[in-house]
Amino acid sequence: MSATTAPVIVAAARTPIGTAGHALADLTVERLAAPVLASLLARSGLDAGAVDEVVLGNCLGPGGNVARVSALAAGLPESVPALTVDRQCASGLAAVDLAAQLVRSGAGVVLAGGAESASTAPWRFWPPEAGHEPVRYERAPFAPAPDDLDMGLANDLLATEAGVTRERQDAYAARSHRLGAAARDAGLFDDEIVAVAGTSRDERPRAGLTPQRLARLPAAFRPGGTVTAGNACGISDGAAAVAVVSEEVRLRLGRSGLRVLATATTGAAPARPGRALVPAVRLALERAGTTLDQIDVIELNEAFAGQVLACCDELGLDPDRVCTEGGALALGHPWGASGAVLVVSLFSRLVTRGEGRLGLAAIAAGGGQGVALVVEAC
Repeated sequence: MSATTAPVIVAAARTPIGTAGHALADLTVERLAAPVLASLLARSGLDAGAVDEVVLGNCLGPGGNVARVSALAAGLPESVPALTVDRQCASGLAAVDLAAQLVRSGAGVVLAGGAESASTAPWRFWPPEAGHEPVRYERAPFAPAPDDLDMGLANDLLATEAGVTRERQDAYAARSHRLGAAARDAGLFDDEIVAVAGTSRDERPRAGLTPQRLARLPAAFRPGGTVTAGNACGISDGAAAVAVVSEEVRLRLGRSGLRVLATATTGAAPARPGRALVPAVRLALERAGTTLDQIDVIELNEAFAGQVLACCDELGLDPDRVCTEGGALALGHPWGASGAVLVVSLFSRLVTRGEGRLGLAAIAAGGGQGVALVVEAC
């Protein structure tokens, strides 16, 4: 792809990430997404009327078209259409991928990302059988039986099969918290965050969470397992989005940004969904004509420490290069938004702070799907 036709991300923002039931617990999903969308216009200098489309990822919201409700709540014109996508935990990055494709197809400006309010997600119930009470519908199936495993169990099995020890998982989780707390307290996230509900800081990172403390926690998903509440991500609330524009619009705005060099979406074994980002990363790098060694900033969604380490081992990637300002283990995992949070981080580090030229974001999703994106600062 030539530089003149590649889509460019010219603004990025997110809410603070709140632990479910805590700081952002009273905000419905559109009340998380709308301030972020509005912020993108202010940050980029774009006029609301210039927006061609809004695309947002969401997993557990109230149904309907969350993106449309959010766009209207953000004050975008009624003439701007919106689309909600669900690729489970990869929804936010899938939305950014779709935005890039829309720009390649002729759109000038697309706002894309994701939002999730685990705190306000509605309860659903299966239709009651005769003579029985309704049964709560806990989650959508990820795959047909017998591959429809809960994410915790699936990733515990993945870690075991990949030979990732409990000690490595606890050490990696402690690292994520240490780095995330240090970055937060140093103000490195301040520029990317849109304050909501009086909250302007991520609330989950804990600087004092050591491997020794984590080692005391019991296995969470199976007897003898290695995944615990401490080396797994938290259930979270939050929203994140970016403004994706054509090169023509970028030049008119006179802004720096992230040029989207390549994206990839792949499938893998549904019973081991956590490793699905591996083929996506490989394909995106191939399409971008680059290698992991050439990437300056790498953001992988840290759903589980064992899952991230298994993927790094398979890719031949040093885990110390991943999420060097903390990841979802520390910050939290607002499902539909998490993929977009990765892109916001790339923007902050490569554009705002000038930490390099090439960036990679990748995330795995229930059902065995992975999405990856390669960008270049421009």
